[in-house]
Amino acid sequence: MNTPAEPAGSYSGKSPEEIESEIEHTREDLTRTLDALQSRLSPRERLRAATESARDLGQRFARSATDTLTPGITAMIRLDHTHVLALFRRFKPGTSAARKNALVMNACLALEVHAQLEEEIFYPALRQVAGNNDFLDKSVPEHDEMRHLIGAMRSMEVGDPVYDGTFHMLMRTVLHHVADEESMLLPLAEGLLADRLGELGMQMTKRRIELLRPNLAEVAMTTMRSFPVATAATAIGVLAFAWLLLRSRSGGPQSPGG
Repeated sequence: MNTPAEPAGSYSGKSPEEIESEIEHTREDLTRTLDALQSRLSPRERLRAATESARDLGQRFARSATDTLTPGITAMIRLDHTHVLALFRRFKPGTSAARKNALVMNACLALEVHAQLEEEIFYPALRQVAGNNDFLDKSVPEHDEMRHLIGAMRSMEVGDPVYDGTFHMLMRTVLHHVADEESMLLPLAEGLLADRLGELGMQMTKRRIELLRPNLAEVAMTTMRSFPVATAATAIGVLAFAWLLLRSRSGGPQSPGG
């Protein structure tokens, strides 16, 4: 098993008992933070809204192929946040090794794609109308910190002594980033980019499919292992719907897997 030096550095020289105690305190802090964010992020409400949105999109698509059918970019970013926070909630001490691995791999891929989409599409569009902004300035460095921790997770196995601790470091980084975006950047974008949210949402959907296409089998497998069947089916179904919508607009014959 490979243990990356940097992320595990905070545990150097400590006994297994001390490490476990720190992990438990971190887990408790994360639970409190997630509970505090629950009413604002409302994962259950957002999943319901996403399901209704997908149904509405299908009805609109049947009526007119010329409508802008994808959700706005800020709604898509919020759904990404909800997806990752739901994965975090399911990462618990008693979780089996196989499910832990699925949760981590699903979260890592989702975060990598999310960060790239924001950096390619959302941040440049917002920067263009908002100018200098402290929250925008620190967003990419926070993404880089996430990528560093994701690289560490990918180099480990579930039984690694610092596996849980490193994932909790990733959770803390993501929670801080999500809080800034939810409270500052997304409302700012909705005020300054109101007439472009749908257009940017379409760009993000198209690029997401391109980024996920090589990993669709992994996405399907880890999602099914991470979530209840109905929730996983909804998530995969929304992705498939987005692909079908884009294919119908472009006339392309490609399959989601290639």
